[in-house]
Amino acid sequence: MTQTLTSNYLDLFLRDVPLLDVRAPVEFAQGAFPNADNLPLLTDTERHEVGLRYNDEGQPAAIELGHALVGGRVREARLQSWLRWCERHPDGQLYCFRGGMRSGTVQEWLAQAGRPIPRIRGGYKAMRRFLLDSLEQTSAALPLLLLSGRSGTGKTRVIEAIDHAVDLEGLARHRGSAFGRRPGGQPTQPDFENRLAIALLRLHALQETGGRRPVVVEDESKLVGHRLVPPSLYLRMKASPRVFIEEPLESRVQVTLDDYVSGPLAEYVQFHGEADALDRLGAELLASLDRIRNRLGDARHHELRQALRSALDEQARSGAVEGHRGWIRALLAEYYDPLYDHALKRQGDIDAPLFVGSRADVTAFLRDAVRRPVAPGR
Repeated sequence: MTQTLTSNYLDLFLRDVPLLDVRAPVEFAQGAFPNADNLPLLTDTERHEVGLRYNDEGQPAAIELGHALVGGRVREARLQSWLRWCERHPDGQLYCFRGGMRSGTVQEWLAQAGRPIPRIRGGYKAMRRFLLDSLEQTSAALPLLLLSGRSGTGKTRVIEAIDHAVDLEGLARHRGSAFGRRPGGQPTQPDFENRLAIALLRLHALQETGGRRPVVVEDESKLVGHRLVPPSLYLRMKASPRVFIEEPLESRVQVTLDDYVSGPLAEYVQFHGEADALDRLGAELLASLDRIRNRLGDARHHELRQALRSALDEQARSGAVEGHRGWIRALLAEYYDPLYDHALKRQGDIDAPLFVGSRADVTAFLRDAVRRPVAPGR
């Protein structure tokens, strides 16, 4: 029976085609695609056993063991899970690591069950290579605007308000500071790169129909949490025209309170349940403060830690968050602003910014800027 093989990787990612990943769970956890579901042919243990048999006795013996491990009721149960997936995703496609034996076996079993499904040539390895190559190409081709500003000016809010933008912090699941960790942790580096590459591919595809419009990216360091911004993109960012947000300190205190205390609580509820959410959030805030103890000095660190504990106690008693303003204000003025000023100084002579204004004015400026095509070569 002839089975369909496909290799239009660009179309897969632009159309967000549902993907059935039949690799082992450990492989999926190391790197995957946002539009993929993992329903493995072999469990981690089974894959390990087959690998040992392959090394000791060769491929025929490994295949024989694989069929023995996934036979009878085990095969039927896994087949039913793939069939249910196909029912939910009639336009889905299938892959394993190299697009070979595992996905070929699943494709054959599904076809025998009356559910033919296309198999992706080259599997995860080929699609991953395609995305890494596209990252280099789109990083060089897309015109960028770099959004800068002090901590608490609401840069991420501006990014979210603009269609032609890439949210690096959202893709990395980290707010990009010592206090930036989020419940659930960060994606793996391959997952981050895959998601970023797909986002840039989609923006690049829009360029072909709507002209070369600039893409807004937040000014980040090389690392967003523990995830590395690809060097090709990072170098382009630092060489791109800048737009600066300027907001008064009290406005920045409010944004920081919303983004690091009030807002995250709902996310902690989702991950840890309502009873434990505030304790988990509080523990993370205290741990974040401890991570910058050396920069603050022991005495100031102790004072701010006491202020944070008091604010958390009051929040637990009454739900009020106003007590957090004091330690937030101090951190912005005494820690983050000096870091920002030092970073600007280290950059030396940079081109004058395209625009400087309040968050509202910058948002309006960028919304207009991304509507206008950029001249070739810029």
